[in-house]
Amino acid sequence: MTRELVDLESITENEKQVGEYLLHHLSGLAAGSDGKAEAMTVTPERFNVYAEWGAPVVVLSTHMDTVPPFFASSEDEEHIYGRGACDAKGIIAAMIAAAERLIESGTRNFGLLFVVGEERNSAGAEVASRSPRGARYLINGEPTESKVALGSKGILRYEVVATGKMAHSAYPELGESAIEKLLDALEAVRRMKLPEDPVLGKTTLNIGTISGGRAPNIIPDAAKAELAIRLVSDGRKVDQALRDAIGGRAEVKEILTLPAMRFSALDGFPTSVVAFTTDIPVLAPAWGEPFLYGPGSIHVAHTLDEKISKRELLAAVDTYTQMTRMLLGKTEAHHA
Repeated sequence: MTRELVDLESITENEKQVGEYLLHHLSGLAAGSDGKAEAMTVTPERFNVYAEWGAPVVVLSTHMDTVPPFFASSEDEEHIYGRGACDAKGIIAAMIAAAERLIESGTRNFGLLFVVGEERNSAGAEVASRSPRGARYLINGEPTESKVALGSKGILRYEVVATGKMAHSAYPELGESAIEKLLDALEAVRRMKLPEDPVLGKTTLNIGTISGGRAPNIIPDAAKAELAIRLVSDGRKVDQALRDAIGGRAEVKEILTLPAMRFSALDGFPTSVVAFTTDIPVLAPAWGEPFLYGPGSIHVAHTLDEKISKRELLAAVDTYTQMTRMLLGKTEAHHA
């Protein structure tokens, strides 16, 4: 199933094929086990996929979309390779396999939620957050090297847009360079002092893209950069510091804000802290108290070497099954 999912290209905003595959598979699984499956519309061409068995107390969730570029699956004795192998199509397959195991054992009151848009703006999670199903616990799947994460960084994403005035490059005094304004703004941003946290570590900043200008002999009238800041503390203070650093050189457009998160441990499971951001800030608390766990390493996600260990993938089926049963047991003990 991991390879089949990887081979269906689903770069963000193009998740329809994978969504149809999952909806068909889960509808069949639900029909044979007194469950139900449905599509949650996000846009006319995009939808989340949700399935449940009984009144869901625990929901396992991850995302269908991937970053570009797409490349198909392959495998050797130890690994499956391809875009989404660990982030997060292998996780989808492991969660479905865990669901099948739970169904076979007669376990009820759990669900599966697979969303679109996590890699860009959490559009699918936003829609899901407005339609909760009463779950008390959310197990979110991301590549955490098979450890339960105790925390994850937040994110601030921006577009920084500078404007100028076109002129012939032989007469620069007649124009105003948007690129020079943008470069000055970015240099000020790079000099910002960023906060640190004893658990989550350092705030980090990445200038991910720069674009602008028309030709080497034209003074550029427009330039833009895209920034991502990984948060460990209050995003409002970092936002204000960035705006102060840029000043009047450029316009700052906030694209996405997700806070840093702290999570609970689960007895008997190894723990870690991760530097990436997930859909959890959007899904919780509507979908319950969150836990973050998944097979695979984030260090190969978003690269041309993306892969997942077959052994780790199979072990994740056991772990998702155990986590679901443990959380169901906590609820039963609470009500006893």
